[in-house]
Amino acid sequence: MGFLKQNTPEIDFPTWSQGTRAEKIKPMARHWAEVGFGTPVALHLFYVAKIALYIVIAWAVVITTPGIDGFLDVTSWYNEPIVFQKVVLYTMLFELVGLGCGFGPLNNRFFPPMGSILYWLRPKTIRQPPWPHRVPLTKGDTRRPVDVLLYAALLVMLVVALFSSGTGAIPELDTTVGVLPDWEIWTIVVLLAAAGLRDKTIFLAARGEVYGALTVTFLFSGVDMILGAKLIFLVIWLGAATSKLNKHFPFVIATMMSNNPIWRTPKIKRKFFEDFPEDLRPGRRSRWIAHFSTAVEGLVPIVLFFSGGGWLTAVAATIMLIFHFGILSSIPMGVPLEWNVFMMFGLVALFVGHSDIGLTDLQSVWPILLFLVSAATVITGNLMPRKVSFLPGMRYYAGNWDTSLWCIKPSASAKIESGIVAIASMPAAQLERFYGSPEAAQIPLYMGYAFRSFNSHGRALFTLAHRAMAGAGSEASGPNVTGAWSEASGPNVTGAGSEASGPKVTAQDESEFVLTDGERITSTAMGWNFGDGHMCNEQLIASLQRHCRFEPGEVRIVILDAQPIHRQTQEYRLVDPAVGEFERGFVNVADLVTRQPWDDTIPVTVTWRAESRETAE
Repeated sequence: MGFLKQNTPEIDFPTWSQGTRAEKIKPMARHWAEVGFGTPVALHLFYVAKIALYIVIAWAVVITTPGIDGFLDVTSWYNEPIVFQKVVLYTMLFELVGLGCGFGPLNNRFFPPMGSILYWLRPKTIRQPPWPHRVPLTKGDTRRPVDVLLYAALLVMLVVALFSSGTGAIPELDTTVGVLPDWEIWTIVVLLAAAGLRDKTIFLAARGEVYGALTVTFLFSGVDMILGAKLIFLVIWLGAATSKLNKHFPFVIATMMSNNPIWRTPKIKRKFFEDFPEDLRPGRRSRWIAHFSTAVEGLVPIVLFFSGGGWLTAVAATIMLIFHFGILSSIPMGVPLEWNVFMMFGLVALFVGHSDIGLTDLQSVWPILLFLVSAATVITGNLMPRKVSFLPGMRYYAGNWDTSLWCIKPSASAKIESGIVAIASMPAAQLERFYGSPEAAQIPLYMGYAFRSFNSHGRALFTLAHRAMAGAGSEASGPNVTGAWSEASGPNVTGAGSEASGPKVTAQDESEFVLTDGERITSTAMGWNFGDGHMCNEQLIASLQRHCRFEPGEVRIVILDAQPIHRQTQEYRLVDPAVGEFERGFVNVADLVTRQPWDDTIPVTVTWRAESRETAE
């Protein structure tokens, strides 16, 4: 990869552009296996500089606290409770503004490189309340002045807390500085809850399952605050490890390692695959790393929590520091970089700096109750992934995510551009602007398809896209509309107890659409994404339909649920915003993990399909 220039595949563009989508993905997948996305070195250095800036600002904020002295005398104050509190709140602010997860070109954000604050301080942008029919005063999907005020007040209170003084000596925590005033913490918790109930995007962007839960522990007195924070860290590690007990995680490792800027030579990267270039399933090395890292994340934190200091704590802490640095140094797509830095600081501040505080020091039931709520959320998210976002479900790197793929005609893209209040343009338009022409933008677009296909669910998404687009090229193209379905059986389709006729797929149907990851739609419409973030579902589809008035067949959407931990299937829905859901079914995980990235002929089991009034000729 070059310093300023992206390393792109060498192809005969006129010949390549005439191929099917699978044929065009194939050379991109092989290139990814050797090079990754081909990100210029300068861009990786930009993210390294951003990490450094995050650390320097946090350091400066901490030093402004009365009683915290010595910029370089870190060992005298790194375990002060107020230092941990401020780092938590500072990182929440960093994420809420839009500088953390999902920032910049490595998350396909170009113009501008972030959304968040640019959207959430602007009335009439789209919002998504999590329970609009259950929680009073939260209905609607348009951002009102009250939403702007709640978000702005949250930002202001976070800044106020960052520059506040401590409450004074707390002997049981061995501090003379104290902690932040309770009223500030209560205000932040209430504002985050209120803003999150009006728009779940803000809660997810604040990483409520991490920084929100840790902020709640600041309401506990004495050692309960430290113990509660340790328990939240334990839930994060054990929850993430549990979610990786699947067949998907080795695919994440192979994809991440091939995109790792440290491994510079293609020869090393090829070894992460089964048999480059023909078999690009995860190889033995990827599977070993996946299993080993899952064991580390699931076992070492238990030792760290119960060791109580000494050499065992030091060893466990060192292993976990290496673990998080390994993730950080790979500069993963989605760029959850500062989160890993925070986890490294937090484990030192809590588990090394307060290694003597354990369950026997418990003063009240509140830390245990918070632990049980967080753990229950993780369990629910793994059992019923459609109900819980992968973020509070702690399925961060598991490869088992809720995903979606939007098949959009140019007329629908134009409606989105004009129909919603947004800062960013549509993803395809951003790529064309960044790379200079529609032709040049095809290469990164298909590199994105290759990235998605390297993850096991990508095979299902692109297989189901054929079914979603089928018949949409005709004048009447929705379910229950003439022309929606034909008698011709689709490839690899089975019915629910009977033979199910599949939709007819033609080249003309597919050429009319641009395929776009749901998370890219979310970033345009909502101002933030980190994966789908559980936002690209029927709620957003309904909002966009109200704003844009798509015609039947202009947009077809594949929604693929994550795999429940106790089942070996993933359910899907096919949706046309103008007419609703028109098919549902499932795919078997075993079929996904045995295919190549460019294979879009995965067997599909249809459990329900809307009937057309007439059969297409």
